[in-house]
Formats: sequence, C-alpha cells, structure tokens
Amino acid sequence: MVKPFDVIIVFFLIVLSFLPSLIFTSHTVHSDANKRYAVISINGEEMDRFLLTGNEEHKLITYYPAPGIYNIVEIDGERIRDKEDNSPQQIAVRTGWIQSTGQTSLNIPHRFLIEIVSENREESDIDILVK
Repeated sequence: MVKPFDVIIVFFLIVLSFLPSLIFTSHTVHSDANKRYAVISINGEEMDRFLLTGNEEHKLITYYPAPGIYNIVEIDGERIRDKEDNSPQQIAVRTGWIQSTGQTSLNIPHRFLIEIVSENREESDIDILVK
C-alpha cells in the first residue's frame, strides 16, 4: 500500500540524489578557469612557459644550458618530463612525468628546472622561500 505522502518522499529523495552531481559539475566549471603552466628555467632565469592542457600536441624541445650539455623536454598534453639529458646521474630523467601544481623536475648539474605552477595564487602551498 502506497500512501500519497510516500510518493512525495520518494520524489524528494530522487531529486536530492542528483544534488552531488550538480555541486561537483559547478565546481569543475569554476576550476577550468585555473590554468596550469610548465615553467622551464635555466640558471634561475625563465626560458619558456607552456600551458598544460589536454589539447596540445606532443612536443619535443631541446635546450642547451651551456656548451656541450643538453636537455630534451617532452610535453604530452597535461604532463611534461625531462626525456633525455647528458648529466651523469640522470636524476631529472628518472623523475619522470610531472603534471600537478607544485611538482618539479630538477637537473642540478645543468641548473635546469621544470616546475608546474598555477595561475591561481590560492592553490600554491609555498608563499616564500628563505635561504
């Protein structure tokens, strides 16, 4: 036996079940305005900045920080890595792909840094670096 008030409660619960998807959809739309960039720096000086979106084509770019040394950077949509370099320990190459804000790939002998930064200041956890 279904009572009229039971139908109202079931209808209300069905409508309420869609509430989380509406909330998360609106959150995703707002977070699209937050852009992530890969910043390439050599010896502390910014050389390039790439917008990390899934729409970018696959790229290989070679940097020469000094005569006789090189770094080959690979960009694949929303991620980036130091694919190849001629440093002795290959630490930046072993770091692999980075894609989240705050992640870095550092090649100390070449003074070569790849860093993921956000356009949104609130997302950054580090405000200041002290020596």
